[in-house]
Amino acid sequence: MTRRSCSVYAVGIICALLMVVGVGLYVAQTFRTIMHNRLKKEIVLVEGSRVFASWKTPPPPVYMEFFFFNLTNMDEFLKGAKPVVNQIGPYTYREYRYKDNVTMMENDTLVSAYNIKSFVFLSDKSVGDPNVDAITTVNIPLWAVMNKLKGNYLKSFGVNLIISATKSDFFTTRTVNELLWGYEDPLLARLSSSSPEIDKIFGLMYKKNGTNSGEFVYQTGVQNYMDYGRVKTWKGQSQLTFWNSNISNSINGSDGSAFHPLLEKDERIYIFTPDLCRTIYMEYEKDVEVNGIPAYRFTPPRSVLASKEENPDNEGFCVTKDECLGTGLLKVSPCRKAAPVVASFPHFYLADDKFVEAIEGMSPVREQHQTFLDLNPTTGVIVRANKRAQINVLLSKLSGFARAMLQSRVQKLLLIVTLVSSFPLIIVGLGLIMLLVFIILLVRDRRQKTSGDDNTSYCPVSDKEKDDPQNGTFIGLTPKADPQA
Repeated sequence: MTRRSCSVYAVGIICALLMVVGVGLYVAQTFRTIMHNRLKKEIVLVEGSRVFASWKTPPPPVYMEFFFFNLTNMDEFLKGAKPVVNQIGPYTYREYRYKDNVTMMENDTLVSAYNIKSFVFLSDKSVGDPNVDAITTVNIPLWAVMNKLKGNYLKSFGVNLIISATKSDFFTTRTVNELLWGYEDPLLARLSSSSPEIDKIFGLMYKKNGTNSGEFVYQTGVQNYMDYGRVKTWKGQSQLTFWNSNISNSINGSDGSAFHPLLEKDERIYIFTPDLCRTIYMEYEKDVEVNGIPAYRFTPPRSVLASKEENPDNEGFCVTKDECLGTGLLKVSPCRKAAPVVASFPHFYLADDKFVEAIEGMSPVREQHQTFLDLNPTTGVIVRANKRAQINVLLSKLSGFARAMLQSRVQKLLLIVTLVSSFPLIIVGLGLIMLLVFIILLVRDRRQKTSGDDNTSYCPVSDKEKDDPQNGTFIGLTPKADPQA
């Protein structure tokens, strides 16, 4: 065989291979397109679809772990020292989720539902007994009441008396169970007697076991697969009213339980969360694998809770112009009955260093405190997730309120109360004194008339003293002028 014939055969083989590869790639691309189109049609929130049953009742177990910061130097902190806390937990609960009252709407393009959550304590996954373990922490009801009435001096004065009578303090020691699921607060109980709208029970998870956060209306994805699971309205609203800009009040994305298929690495995924009263977003971080299933990890970037200086879009989350707390914090008081509650990531992860340094015991670690979602990019299904958040209480000086633990302030308050309570007696006493003076002057006048001495007259000592509002009106005795002098 000649060299020329070998070359011809080689070229022929290469051409054949290229044709096979080309046809294979074309078929594969076509097959991929077919599969994607099928996914778009099957991953919809419609009765009978592959995902509808699991959307209504998610099968994977969900665990809620609660950690608490126990204040260990309350007395020193009240004197101006840096607070020292130690973390206690977890107290773990199995969270059961399902969607109730599911109703299809507008030719299956929308579906409404209520998200029900219930919790069952798991002792084998917890560090102790929530009915026994006690935590010293901020007295949230007291701070909420004071924050609600700040600037109203008349009501503040009355509430000060109730705070003193109920012996409410800035900090309280309660069991884990009380802090989570509720206890009767003495201050709230006293206030609720005259204001029925005030609930006397307080708890971080009070009324959140076996309840829902309001009606959601979702887009089913029938018209556009990108809209799969997207929230259209919450409690009948397509926009929130808590914040100060349209961007901040927007309701975007899903509720965190469903995401559209065919995810891309360069897209942001949006999640509306009633717990934060806002929409947050996540961005692609890296590829991961969970039990052999490939996934994209999405995490919230620093810009989500950044200051208005770092991210101007966040200016609308400032409660007032003076209450922009800085990067890493979100004051959620507008949707928490004006309570001074601030949300952040655990241990102020992704927050300004000043917040971490302000409290001894903070130690942000990415692996322990990062929120993330691992999503299969083809189906959009959640294969692993960790939602991590921290609840803080903003402590600030509030004018008009006495600090129950500072004796000097209490003494001033008691002095004011004593004076106000004794005011009628003071008036009566002054009246008796004036009456006694009048009687003495009257007797003196009678004696002078009896003795025939009529060489005096009554006149004001001076106009200045007569009009003196501080010293009152004085009456003086001056000799009567002799007409013959």
